[in-house]
Amino acid sequence: MQENKNPELNAAAIEKLCDGAAREVDIEVVAETGSTNADLMARLSAGTGTGTSPPARPVLRVAVHQTAGRGRAGRPWLTVPGGMLTFSLAWHLPQAPHNLLGLPLAIGVALAECLNALNQNVQLKWPNDILRDGKKLAGILLESAAASEGGTWIVAGIGLNLQVSDELEAQVGRALADAPWLAQMDRNLLLAQLLNALAAALQQFGKQGFSVFLPRWNALHAYAGQTVHILDHGQVLHTGKALGVDLHGCLILLTEQGQVNVLAGDVSLRPVA
Repeated sequence: MQENKNPELNAAAIEKLCDGAAREVDIEVVAETGSTNADLMARLSAGTGTGTSPPARPVLRVAVHQTAGRGRAGRPWLTVPGGMLTFSLAWHLPQAPHNLLGLPLAIGVALAECLNALNQNVQLKWPNDILRDGKKLAGILLESAAASEGGTWIVAGIGLNLQVSDELEAQVGRALADAPWLAQMDRNLLLAQLLNALAAALQQFGKQGFSVFLPRWNALHAYAGQTVHILDHGQVLHTGKALGVDLHGCLILLTEQGQVNVLAGDVSLRPVA
């Protein structure tokens, strides 16, 4: 590949590089916004019971810079202009919300497989993180809204670290992974490849659910066979050996009291030192 040209993100350029299900996605690029997830959720909410129509097609909204990005449990997602790829994808699925428990994990599989095809050697941390060398490279925030036409509209927000500064790590309070090689790529090509993978996965999930993603997630499990803590607001709920995930996307944990299947919710996983 040639040395970085790295042109500015451009919707038309991204569209030309899309294939398969991604060709059905409307693409929007903005220089700055508070949160791409909040933008799309507001659009979906405006169409609920107001006579306003929901989007006719899936929508990808990309921000060069987010000023109020969010992670799980409302935690802020700090960004630096140009150092990250931040985007959200709104997509309609036929399933009701209670059948979407494994969806964040399926999205993680799609992203991880795409990044590994780009030689990034990443793994998955239950339930929503992508790790490189044991440090967070990317995160996923999933939100949903009931669809008037049936099924569910979901908004999947993605933040991918490309270049992380010491100052950002100090703000976050922990070491982060980045991907300098990806930072040298044409951003439009990188985003198109990620969108191609996500669109194909969401199309597959809509038809088959999480079952087809389960073995793929377990093959990418960063803490398979390791002892971990499950924390809720800093308090240890469970400690045990992480065996993998089940058909509902729950973490299967072997504790001293027996097997526990942990529902994601707002809990988090930490390896035992």
